[in-house]
Amino acid sequence: MGSINQNSLAPACPVIVDQSILKKIGNTPLIHMENISKRYPNVEIYAKAEWRNAGGSVKSRPALQMIEDGEASGQLTKEKIILDSTSGNTGVAYALIGKIKGYRVKLVMPANAVKERKGVMADFYGAEIVSSSPFEGSDGAIILAKEIYDKDPDKYFMPDQYNNDSNWRAHYLHTAEEIWKQTNGEITHFCAGIGTGGTIMGNTRKFRELNPKIQCYAVEPAEELHGLEGLKHMASSIVPGIYDESILDGKISVVTEDGYNMVETLEKEEGILVGHSSAAAIVAAMELAEKIDKGVIVTVFPDSCDTTYINFGKFKEFQDSQLPPATHKTDH
Repeated sequence: MGSINQNSLAPACPVIVDQSILKKIGNTPLIHMENISKRYPNVEIYAKAEWRNAGGSVKSRPALQMIEDGEASGQLTKEKIILDSTSGNTGVAYALIGKIKGYRVKLVMPANAVKERKGVMADFYGAEIVSSSPFEGSDGAIILAKEIYDKDPDKYFMPDQYNNDSNWRAHYLHTAEEIWKQTNGEITHFCAGIGTGGTIMGNTRKFRELNPKIQCYAVEPAEELHGLEGLKHMASSIVPGIYDESILDGKISVVTEDGYNMVETLEKEEGILVGHSSAAAIVAAMELAEKIDKGVIVTVFPDSCDTTYINFGKFKEFQDSQLPPATHKTDH
């Protein structure tokens, strides 16, 4: 594949610097996997279309929660710079929300992610970007961001998405309630990928209150050196402070190749263009569907690639042209 024109990856429309855009975070559609569900009698599979959030991903929810909780506590003031590590979606959300609310934003990103679409978008929204080693993935960005903060803590507000309870609270307060209402309380199983852990932790805690019979599973890569961008292999990664495996019913491991293949399956069978973290979530949902006689399974599509250059059957071709899989870890 030829080189990508970076200018073409920036948002096509001007940035709207009006607080009303923040109301477009949350209340995303729940999509029925109509054709995939036909494989399983009496089982329905659904996915939350999180690309419909302002900012384009599920990470807009915790980013807004962490920033607004920081404002409410007095820890975030206009004099401070919002600083955090990210390899993608959270950075775009911080940058967009910071621009709307009038905050400076500094993001630490792996060097390979800086040049990709999400790095370009974060830059477009005005964030200052510091590059970390592309070979250390999201863990390297975490370490460098902490070093920058420790040198001048009074200068920064560091949400620290991996250790901030406001991350999972965003899903506890909003996402799970939305799913409950959208399924008329009929959800029986929930699964979501582990990045920071916020999505699976927040939803699980709320579902435990709404109906303790709902089973909740985290989705992780099967391999230590994997290519499922956005997901953490917990045994070989820095474990987020907000992640508590004890409240889950279990984990489902997804092989990288299965995630890649599911990208194309979703495109062909459901007409949905998503990346491999979303595809891995469906692989996990299908594994659950094979084990139950009846149920309503809900998962989360963190974002979409319907406006990028890695769709229309070109996903695997694009992936094969990039750096080794171990360098492609990001946060969802």
